[in-house]
Amino acid sequence: MRSPPQRVEPLAVERRELLLSLQAVRSSGSRSRRGAGGAGAGGAGAGGAGGSCSSDPDRPGADVPSSTEPPGAKKRPKGPVGAPGVGAVRRRSFTSTAAPMDKRSYLWARYHDLRRLVHDLIPPGACNLLNSSTIYANNEVSLAEVDIYGFDYDYTLALYSNALNTMIYNTARSFLIEHFKYPEGLRKYDYIPNFAARGLHYDIQKGLLMKIDAFHYIQPGTVYRGLSPVPDEEVLQLYGGTYHVPLQQDSGFYGKGPKVKQFMDIFSIPEMTLLAVANDFFITNDIEYDPVHLFKDVSEAIGMVHLKGYMYKWVMQDLDKFILRGEETDAVLHTLVREGKKLFLITNSPFSFVDKGMTYMVGGNWRDFFDVVIVQADKPHFFTDCIKPFRRLDDKGDQRWDKITSLEKGQIYKQGNLFDFLRLTGWRGSKVLYFGDHLYSDLADLMLRHGWRTAAIVPELEQETKVVSTDRYALSLTWLQALTGLMERLQTHRDPESKQVFQEWQKEREELRIMTKNVFNPQFGSIFRTCHNPTYFSRRLCRFSDVYMASLSCLLNYDLSYTFYPRRTPLQHEAPLWMDQLCTGCLKTPFLEEMSQIR
Repeated sequence: MRSPPQRVEPLAVERRELLLSLQAVRSSGSRSRRGAGGAGAGGAGAGGAGGSCSSDPDRPGADVPSSTEPPGAKKRPKGPVGAPGVGAVRRRSFTSTAAPMDKRSYLWARYHDLRRLVHDLIPPGACNLLNSSTIYANNEVSLAEVDIYGFDYDYTLALYSNALNTMIYNTARSFLIEHFKYPEGLRKYDYIPNFAARGLHYDIQKGLLMKIDAFHYIQPGTVYRGLSPVPDEEVLQLYGGTYHVPLQQDSGFYGKGPKVKQFMDIFSIPEMTLLAVANDFFITNDIEYDPVHLFKDVSEAIGMVHLKGYMYKWVMQDLDKFILRGEETDAVLHTLVREGKKLFLITNSPFSFVDKGMTYMVGGNWRDFFDVVIVQADKPHFFTDCIKPFRRLDDKGDQRWDKITSLEKGQIYKQGNLFDFLRLTGWRGSKVLYFGDHLYSDLADLMLRHGWRTAAIVPELEQETKVVSTDRYALSLTWLQALTGLMERLQTHRDPESKQVFQEWQKEREELRIMTKNVFNPQFGSIFRTCHNPTYFSRRLCRFSDVYMASLSCLLNYDLSYTFYPRRTPLQHEAPLWMDQLCTGCLKTPFLEEMSQIR
């Protein structure tokens, strides 16, 4: 009986094909390097990875091997095996008859071979694999173990159009002029939709808006005073000769440090824009001002938009204009209830506002979906305060005076605290999954203190995945990674000609980094990455959320017994089959041959 065909995992196929490509490169590498220019020999992909993933050294003065072997041939060791942890290292051959190649030609040959290899190793259709409806996992989560689903309201159950940001900006700008007596000239500045991005930091004392990475370093080229970029040299001078922002000056656990604030809320985008505009007005008109006063005034003006209920009134008067994709929220709630899940809502918004929006999206019976509804919760204090009691509201939203001894379905509760919530419901641990958009106010305490599962709503994912999925971005990013690795691998060539080549490569690398930044946002780039590190926002996203997604509707693509598995991303000391390592070498240590002899 014939045995069934063996199933080959896609990753194994990809690994095998990549390794075969590298074998072919190794066999043709010496041929390509013997030519005068070296760039045209050996076919596509020749030489670039061959010299690096094999063990011939890339050091000044090293001879280039002249012998070739067919791709599948067994190779006998040509030198002693190195010390433990060091692979077999080929001794240099001093009998090569290959014509010498000048350093400049050799480096450019490696460059061109690598560039061809990059084009060859990107499989057709690879850029179409990303889907903005995907749920991404930072931690393993089994929905089969989740019995209770909790939700924030704003930017979670209800997504808002960009028109709301314009309204918030315009009204806060009017408050600055009419209430705080700022100059009328501010009215000339209209809202700039694509200027700011979520997760940025603002230096309150210096009046600078910037992007900081996960290691507290400012990304060069992303520091703005008003609407103008600050030169990197000036940034270094302002921060004591470094791009580093010390921990004690940073934004604190909830993003509200004494000197630096991080804007994590989607509602904060118009606030950042108004700060930039106001700074720009004073600077361009040569008016002396205190950046600290400006920050406090803008923050208060934005706060007045919310406290005075303007935002609530706008949305309630024109639900069609401001609320997006309500039918998808309706579908998610129906699916969860049909599967027997318990649902609850904890939001800072008032009952009248939530009632109007939920009726628009789900229907007048929306409260029947939820086992507990809590409004005006005052998060994040709701998660840390153990004193403030719950109050019940009647159907008109007026508060009652009775003592709350249970949380009943169909009732509306106000304020309260999480400790009473846990005591009255018994809902604890990983059987609870809570969805919210604010990493600090919604998710951090639940993840760190109470062991709930958390899901972050990140609407920006939709646009970012579209950018990442383009052929131009994928090719540029892959080439940037490969070129960086090539520079790392060949940096031991330090003669004047080689240094000149490296200057040209460095210039191209900077141009690639700028291009891959600007396709997301010309001022600040992606909210998830700096040049090579995760952003401060991205690191907090991974720390405080088990899963994240563009919108709640992504749940509709999965059944409720689905398990989300995080992808194993390689640590720096592991050996991943990533483009830069494939093309520029598993041999990461430039002087590995000498080290093996010492050991």
